[in-house]
Amino acid sequence: MDFGLAALKLVCAQLREAKETQSQNSFTLGGILFQRAWLQGVLVSTSDAGAPLLLDDGTGVIHLSLSGDFRLRPWKTGMYVMVVGGYIVNSGEPPMIKVHKIVDLSAFPDREAMWYLEVIEAYKLFYGPN
Repeated sequence: MDFGLAALKLVCAQLREAKETQSQNSFTLGGILFQRAWLQGVLVSTSDAGAPLLLDDGTGVIHLSLSGDFRLRPWKTGMYVMVVGGYIVNSGEPPMIKVHKIVDLSAFPDREAMWYLEVIEAYKLFYGPN
């Protein structure tokens, strides 16, 4: 993982537009190379058995793969969370975020509205058509 590449602020619908690059094990969106994505949304499915969590950001659902200490935390359906992690697409499997950071933002109800504004601004400035 190249941590010199930015973690793009995105929604699931934008991730579907990302194109995989063959040479660097990464993706491009609007000409920007990335390996990690930054998303926020509601946990719609959790599991104690180590299965991936499901995050719904209002534009789609994505699997979240937790490891290490993140697995020990009691994640609950309905939590509003921020996640940053590697975007992984394997043939025959749903796209996934391998979580590097996850934070429960449920105590901050205005975060969801602000998030959409941040993503729109980033899209207009960096990822969108010129």
